[in-house]
Amino acid sequence: MNKYYLGIDLGGTDIKTGVIDNDYKLIAKHVIPTQAKRSAKEVISDMAAAGKEVVSMAGISERDIIHIGIGVPGAVNSLKNIIIKAPNLNWHNIDFIPMFKKHWDIPVFLGNDADAAALAEVYAGAAREYDNIILLTLGTGVGGGFVFDKKIFTGCGFGTEPGHTIIVVDGEPCACGAKGCLEAYASVSALIREAIKIMTKYPDSLLHKLCDGNLSHINGKLIFDAVKQGDLAAKIIVDEYVKYLGAGIASLCNALRPQAVILGGGVCQAGKPLFDPLNSAVESLIFKTGDGEMPPILKAELGNDAGIIGAALFGIG
Repeated sequence: MNKYYLGIDLGGTDIKTGVIDNDYKLIAKHVIPTQAKRSAKEVISDMAAAGKEVVSMAGISERDIIHIGIGVPGAVNSLKNIIIKAPNLNWHNIDFIPMFKKHWDIPVFLGNDADAAALAEVYAGAAREYDNIILLTLGTGVGGGFVFDKKIFTGCGFGTEPGHTIIVVDGEPCACGAKGCLEAYASVSALIREAIKIMTKYPDSLLHKLCDGNLSHINGKLIFDAVKQGDLAAKIIVDEYVKYLGAGIASLCNALRPQAVILGGGVCQAGKPLFDPLNSAVESLIFKTGDGEMPPILKAELGNDAGIIGAALFGIG
């Protein structure tokens, strides 16, 4: 008998919904705008309706859905099913499940979107061979999740924040209010910040040409494109970025001993110019007592679908 699960990935821009089968395959997907300035009640109503629409698109009935999982971009108390804070939505202390279940009368599971992505990669993506992994998402900030024995680790129920691991005491200010967080050094925002600093010291850098002389056009892709073309300034930027990202990953690995580390986010499209030096940096820093203790650092496979697939798996994993 086929089993189907509904996943909803709530973002500040889009609401992504999808149906997965018991092989963890996404068989239908639907995307609508969030219109985040509206009330939580209105957004939740749209989420529920979008879920019904994608079930119809999958050619099944609502009775075929075993459960619904929902990933949210913010702090979630998964024990009480309360969204404590979702800054992109301006939500605070939202008692989500009763509002959602006015539209769907089946089991509903709630969690953080980065946790959803981590779970998806274990069941259906780059970490299929592993039970215990760390996932980091490198974007405007640094998110992440830990999966142990194929289950999300939520600690005391509030999830984890690996991006706010302190790697430099009294270091760069972070958006969270602290200083020296991994996010302040390993996010794409941090990469661009440091790139602009270095570019002012290297006026002949290829980066100036690639961004048409407009520093506001600098992005991760341009930096790695310049590295591939042998640009010295770009190499300095990436070397510094890898140093801090590697230190953060090594610290997490020393504490948690994962079988693999999965990295997601657009910057990971750089491929070997990022992953080769990063693996070397982590290997030089990780604490070893013998052979085989260096976890591979792998690129996430599921892209924008990870949040949907992983949310649908909340009730399983």
